[in-house]
Amino acid sequence: MDLFEYMQQKNEEKESPLALRMRPRTLEEVVGQEHIIGKGRLLYRAIKADKLSSVIFYGPPGTGKTTLARVIANTTNASFRQLNATTSGKKEMEEATRFAKEQLGGYGRRTILFIDEIHRFNKAQQDYLLPFVEDGTVILIGATTENPYFEVNAALLSRSTIFELKPLTEEDVGKLLDRAMADPDRGLGSYRATLTDEARAFLADVSGGDARMALNALELAAMTTGREEDGSLVIDLKTAEDCIQRRAVRYDKDGDQHYDTISAFIKSMRGSDPDAAVYYLAKMLLAGEDVRFIARRIMICASEDVGNADPRAIVVASGCAQAVERVGMPESQLILAQAAVYVASAPKSNAVTNAIYAAMQSVREKRTHVPAHLQDAHYRGHDEIGHGVGYKYAHDFPNHYVEQQYLPDEIAGERFYEPTDIGYEREIRKYFKKIGKTGYDEGE
Repeated sequence: MDLFEYMQQKNEEKESPLALRMRPRTLEEVVGQEHIIGKGRLLYRAIKADKLSSVIFYGPPGTGKTTLARVIANTTNASFRQLNATTSGKKEMEEATRFAKEQLGGYGRRTILFIDEIHRFNKAQQDYLLPFVEDGTVILIGATTENPYFEVNAALLSRSTIFELKPLTEEDVGKLLDRAMADPDRGLGSYRATLTDEARAFLADVSGGDARMALNALELAAMTTGREEDGSLVIDLKTAEDCIQRRAVRYDKDGDQHYDTISAFIKSMRGSDPDAAVYYLAKMLLAGEDVRFIARRIMICASEDVGNADPRAIVVASGCAQAVERVGMPESQLILAQAAVYVASAPKSNAVTNAIYAAMQSVREKRTHVPAHLQDAHYRGHDEIGHGVGYKYAHDFPNHYVEQQYLPDEIAGERFYEPTDIGYEREIRKYFKKIGKTGYDEGE
């Protein structure tokens, strides 16, 4: 690096946003992510020993993916090159790999290639990296906000260790705010600024674990707040609220947030928690999830988890699905909420689900034949070969029921549907007892 490049770098650092200036430079300065960089953890040991292999960091924005890459760059003896998949193409990739070959061949030095937003690379671009990762020409560090199992080639995944970064806790974000307020060189320590406890707590909470958001808001507050008569600068709650208008909704409709949120939505309905169900529904709606997809999941839950404990649940859910098709947003949010709350509040039984699964398994395992007395008798000569002979018509008997064998001989006596004593299924058990169906005593 010559003098011009050095001065350019220093000027860029000085003019950079607060979040960039306060980026940790060593492992000891990193806040949070103890599950992967706590002392004794694999990544911590690998960085300290300068024995890092290819890794992929993934997690929400502002959790430290790029920070960890820069910390590694400051710690390792290897050369370091950085690309951003949103702006880099084949030319930049070829230059980086050529540089890595020269470093390895000429100086015996490894090269760490950091690719931010690696999920933006298409399959061909990701495939281009494979041989260089395979033979050790480059040590790949990929960073992505998307689940790599969906967005990164399987071949590249198999050659990398995946580390998931979690949103920072409010305590973590608070520490970073305090550090920025106190640091006179990189932070706001020379501003004679004060961050009130209420404003600090608000920024730590509303940032949702995104350190960059919290620090950007802090900087905006410091830059736009007028000074008191004594020259001091106070960042209070009102100022903090002005700098972050509302909490960001974290939701990627094609990745793990999509699957995690719909999973939580279904499990909340299954667990009879209408409050949680409405919360996850709101999150999906605000993020622009397809209302038809949500309606389908409610219908499935109504059958799978409510079943005959409340047969009306599937009627409500089906009506919801039809209504959202006709009405559209924003009114569909009311219809979806009604259906979700109904299903969440309904008594639960998976007896029907268990019945069909057990029956499917039986069909797979055993070859059976329809009993002769149940076979079709609507053709000439059926009685000569025994089809339909001996069948008892239920409506000819008291209570419109008569005991006879319906299952094939090979599995006669097996039970697939076991109604519970919850909700309407209690009535089903009472009905079975009333008509004399064996094995269904009330309260079993």
